[in-house]
Formats: sequence, C-alpha cells, structure tokens
Amino acid sequence: MGLPRLVCAFLFAACCCCRRATGVPGEENQPTPTPDLVEAEVGSTALLKCGPSRSSGNFSQVEWFLIHKERKILIFRVHQGKGQSEPGEYEHRLSLHDSGATLALSQVTPHDERTFLCKSKRPRLPDHYVELQVFKAPEEPTIQANVVGIHVDREELREVATCVGRNGYPIPQVIWYKNGRPLQEEENRIHIQSSQIVESSGLYTLSSVLSARVVKEDRDAQFYCELSYRLPSGNRIRSRRRSLSPFSVNPAEKVWVEVEPVGLLKEGDHVTIRCLTDGNPQPHFTIHKKDPSTGEMEEESTDENGLLSLEPAQKHHSGLYQCQSLDLETVITLTSDPLELLVHYVSDVRVKPTAPEVQEGDNLTLTCEAESNQDLEFEWLRDKTGQLVGKGPVLQLNNLRREAGGRYLCVASAPRVPGLNRTQPVSVGIIGFPWMAVKERKVWVQENAVLNLSCEASGHPLPSISWNVNGSATEWSPDPQTVVSILHVLVTPELLETGVQCTATNYVGSNTTIIVLKLVSLTTLTPDSSQTTGLSTPTVSPHTRANGTSTERKLPQPESKGVVIVAVIVCTLVLAVLGAALYFFYKKGKLPCGRSGKQEITLPPTRKGEFVVEVKSDKLPEEMALLQGSNGDKRAPGDQGEKYIDLRH
Repeated sequence: MGLPRLVCAFLFAACCCCRRATGVPGEENQPTPTPDLVEAEVGSTALLKCGPSRSSGNFSQVEWFLIHKERKILIFRVHQGKGQSEPGEYEHRLSLHDSGATLALSQVTPHDERTFLCKSKRPRLPDHYVELQVFKAPEEPTIQANVVGIHVDREELREVATCVGRNGYPIPQVIWYKNGRPLQEEENRIHIQSSQIVESSGLYTLSSVLSARVVKEDRDAQFYCELSYRLPSGNRIRSRRRSLSPFSVNPAEKVWVEVEPVGLLKEGDHVTIRCLTDGNPQPHFTIHKKDPSTGEMEEESTDENGLLSLEPAQKHHSGLYQCQSLDLETVITLTSDPLELLVHYVSDVRVKPTAPEVQEGDNLTLTCEAESNQDLEFEWLRDKTGQLVGKGPVLQLNNLRREAGGRYLCVASAPRVPGLNRTQPVSVGIIGFPWMAVKERKVWVQENAVLNLSCEASGHPLPSISWNVNGSATEWSPDPQTVVSILHVLVTPELLETGVQCTATNYVGSNTTIIVLKLVSLTTLTPDSSQTTGLSTPTVSPHTRANGTSTERKLPQPESKGVVIVAVIVCTLVLAVLGAALYFFYKKGKLPCGRSGKQEITLPPTRKGEFVVEVKSDKLPEEMALLQGSNGDKRAPGDQGEKYIDLRH
C-alpha cells in the first residue's frame, strides 16, 4: 500500500510542475498592457483618461492607483459619479473631469512623472494604464571663460569655458560651437564633460565643461554653447548665449600703459597708472619713470595689484612712464612704448608788495605773478564779500579810504583746465588812528549781575584795547585789522555811577567807546519791553557798526515803587490844603476872579455838597503810566491825568 501512495504523490507533483511550465493563465502573470502616453509642462494640468480616447459613457464606479515601486497605491475613488481623493501627496490636486472618465491632475511637477492605473467597475472595463511625461524649458544658458588663461605651448588639454543651463526637465543636450561651427569629441584635441544636479524642485541644472588644446590663432576665437530640449508640442528649441568677450590665450605679445582719468590732468587729481597685455591672465608688471636729470628709467613703487597711484598728483609727477611684464611660466619679458604723463599746475602765486601800508588818501598798485604750464588769467576779490574789484595781473587802487583796508585775494586760473586755480591773499593797511565800532552806548543792567561788555575797534597798525575798570578781559582778532575785547565785570553801585570806557590805541592815536550803565527792574517791564532791551541775557554786544551814534532804543528811567507812592501822598495833602485855602478866600470875596484865566471849581453832579479840588498833572505819560501801575488803576486813552480830591477828610 505504500508504493501506490508514493506513486500518486509523484504524479500530483508532476502535474503541478507541468501546469506552471505551460503557463496556465493567472492574474499575476497577465502581461501589463502598453500605457497611454500623456505629456504636460511643469505647472500645467494633466488629463488622465480611464480608457482609450474613443471610449465614452458614464463611469459611476472607478478607482485610480499610483504605480510606485511595483506597488499600487489608491489615490482617488469615483462612486455614483462623485469623486473622492485619498489622503496623501495627491489629496488636493485631483478632480473629476468629463463625467468621471477623466482624472485631472493640477500643478504638475517633475515628481509626477509616473504611471497611473484606472480600474473601472461600472462599467466593467479592462485595467487601463497612463504614463505621464513632464517637460520644462531650461533657462537661457550662461557661459564663463577660463579666467586663469591658457598657454599655447602646452600639449595637454586645458579648460576653455563652462556652460551652465538651469532648471530644465528632462536633462537638455549641450552643443559647443567655435566661430559658428559645432565641436565634436576629438582625441587629444577636444573633450566635453557634462554633469547635472537635481534641484529640490526636481528640475535639473546642467553643467558642461569644454576642454581643448588651443593654438596662437585661437586668441580671438568666439566660443559659445547651445541647449537643445523638447516640449510637449514636440518642437526642438535651441537657446544660445555668446561669450561676453573674446577668448584670450597666453603668452602675451603686447603690453601697454593706461592712465585714469582720461583727459587733462591737474594738480590735486587722483591719478592711476596701470599696465595691460593681450594675454590671459595678466603677468607680473613693473612700472618705470624716466629720471629727468639722468635720463634713466627708474622703478616706481606700486601696490599689490601692480597699480601706481598718484594722490594727489603734483607737477613733479609729469614725465615718461613705461611698463614691463614678465611671464613666470615662459620667462618672456615685454616692454611697452613710453607714455608721457602731463600734470598741469599753477604754483608760486606772489603778490607785490607783500604787506602794503599807505596813508589815507594815497594810491596803491598791487601786482600778482604765478608759474604754470598753461596761459593764466588773474582776478582780484575782496576777501570778506567776494566782490570782484579788478581783472588782470595789476590792481590799481586810488585815493584809498579807511574802508578800503583789509584783505584782497589774487586768483590765478588756467581756463583750458577746468578747476585749475590758485589763490594768494594780501592785507592792505590804511594807516590811521583806531576806528571804533560804536562811540557811545547805553546798556540796561541789573545790580549784582555779571555782565559781558564788548568793545570792537579796527585800524592799522592793529590797535590794542584797554578798560578803565577792573575785570576779566579776553581779546581776539577776526581779521588782521580788527580787534574785539570782551570784559566780564560785576555790576556794582560804583560801576553804575562811573560807567565803563574802553580805549583802543596804536602809535597813530587812540579812540574810545563810552558805555553808560542804566539800572532797570524787570518787574516794571512788560514782556515786550524786556525783549526789546535784551535784559534776558547778561551779555551785551554791539551787532551794528555806527560812528559816533548809538542805534539802541532808549527807555524811560524807572523809579522805585515806594518813593513814587510817598511822593503821591505828599502832593495830594499839599494840594488839598492849598485848595481849601483858595476856596475859603473865594467865598469871602477876597479873591478877585475875571473871565479870562479863571478856573471854576465845581462839584460833580452826583456829589453835591462835597468839597472837591481838580488837579492838573504835568507828569509825562510814562510817569503817569508808572503811577497807574503802582495803584493798579487803568485810565481811558483820553484821560489827561485829572484827579478829584475829596477835601472832607
């Protein structure tokens, strides 16, 4: 019985093996149909159909899958014509289109280049695969030449330039050109090496390096690259970018000198001298200048970049300059043609006489001279005002007055070189006794205040200033013929009595300024009047010149409140007694009165039976105002100071 069982088991196994070998149809062994191809650009919307393009009808129950690493991932369901996205990367970018037969994928990215599966249950259709292909045109390529330079005597290949195309999909193709002809790989002559980088967006950045063995004739060759790519339309588009400058190779054959700035140079300019060659890279340079005394070329000191800076340029920088280059690899020395550098100048401006002195009413002749390599023009100006007083190298001053003294400027300029000029001042002295800015001045002060008094005088020779009171004085000269002195002094009763006097003296004579101090109380001044007198600050200085006159505003002399009140009371009592006596004699008939010159004493209508005396005041309006201020009463504008005095008391 064991043998039949063993035979049966063997036959069963053989049948199974035979079934597998003959390929019995199974679901997992069914071949995958060829997918439909759908093309879309990055950022657009791709339409995925659930069947051949000719199929149509109402798809009421459909499932969409993503084929990823031989796995099926459900991404979208259609039930009774309504769609629902599954959670995941496509959750917010899928929607139904065309009655459920088409799935729309928005905002396509390079990561969406995959295969999708559609399973339709109603209607029942075979599985349908869709392959999505994504395209993105690259940016315009850039080209960068080799900045190190290439030596033509080298046998090996050297890097010529690099072409870069950014953000394309799929990877574009690079084509190199030389003088309009495409380059191909050629052993020992041309080599093209490309590499790509995948950006986080899924796009590609392509870099292509061209290496070649160049010859002397390639010095001015134009190299450029081209990117070839395809879009869903199927058209091939090429984008081209030429190199920005001719390609250069070593060794250099020519060297020359350049000067910046270009044009006429003048003293004070910042001038740079540089050397250049037609090689790449630039070799080591030395700059030489011809010594005018020996006639030999002497090396100049340059910076680390081989530049000679003249800052500021001077006339001694003019001369012949020459460059020498040394190629350290080929040990070839080149020398440039000499370049003449010319720095225009105006120097040694002189005025004669150098320190002129004349008596008032005399004449004076001033002469100006200067050195320059240009034709010069001369102008004469007053120093303080800048007023033009003459042109030409000679200035004639006739019948000079005191006001003509002071500094003059001789300006020597070169019209052909803008900005080239030089100025020389000269001080003209008109001999005479000192001239005071103010002869007399009144200053309103407060007692025990520290006061700064100023005194200004001018003249030639320059005077010195002295004060008749003790104090701390400081002195300075704003110009060669003017002196100002400031006296710091304490206001005392003795100082109020004597005043202050400053005296300016030179060997010709002397002159004085008298400063009268007036005591004032701030409590009796209105805000307007205090601003007028300048009592808010202790410093009093003249700001306007005047010969023998003062421009300050005079104020009424203030009095003490107590004295004024006592005087008013005494005058009132005297007038009351006098009025009573006159009235008594008038009633007795002992006082003859005529019509002319007679003044009737009457009572006010509302005060019958009372004795009243009318008093006329002869005080000034300012004094009356002071009285009013002390009593606190206000008068009408037409009131002339009349008072009614009650004699009953």
